[in-house]
Amino acid sequence: MMQRCVFKRLLQQFGLRDEEKSRRLQAGVSAALLGGYRNKSTLPEMRERTLIAVKPDGVQRRLVGQIIQRFEQRGFKLVGLKMVQASEDLLSQHYCELRTKPFYPRLLSYMNSGPVVAMVWEGHKVVETSRTMVGHTNPAEARAGTIRGDFSFHVSRNVVHASDSVEGAQREIQLWFKGKELLSWDCCDQSNMCNI
Repeated sequence: MMQRCVFKRLLQQFGLRDEEKSRRLQAGVSAALLGGYRNKSTLPEMRERTLIAVKPDGVQRRLVGQIIQRFEQRGFKLVGLKMVQASEDLLSQHYCELRTKPFYPRLLSYMNSGPVVAMVWEGHKVVETSRTMVGHTNPAEARAGTIRGDFSFHVSRNVVHASDSVEGAQREIQLWFKGKELLSWDCCDQSNMCNI
């Protein structure tokens, strides 16, 4: 609205009637008024993605909705969601860095014991922020207000998984989701939250 008012005044002041000149001037005015801003949801740092997975104990305890609500309230955008019975192959790839740990067989058995709700969330520093929201792996050390601090009761049943790095998130997302299962969409409030 303000752009149109300024544009009309400039046209009147300079007496421009030529359509081509008018279009050029309007483009320049628009860019100047926006101060070089563009839709920040297209910027790489706004499109960072992470994998969040509600583990079988979280699904069994019907915590999925509350966990989703926390990420929505934080302002992150859900771009992928599915409930799966994870195969041993998928789980062994996902937890490949833990293969030498003594608890590895029990971990795979537990993660294969029931459905998992896998999600991909997008937003500014979503990996780092999600790790903070999820809390320490050991619920005894997790702060109140974090997902694990509020809902977990044992390190082997800590409700949720969150990617630990941007690179880790990319690897995990490719394991759990095919490209077509992830959506790119514009959230109506994304530009309002990002243009501060």
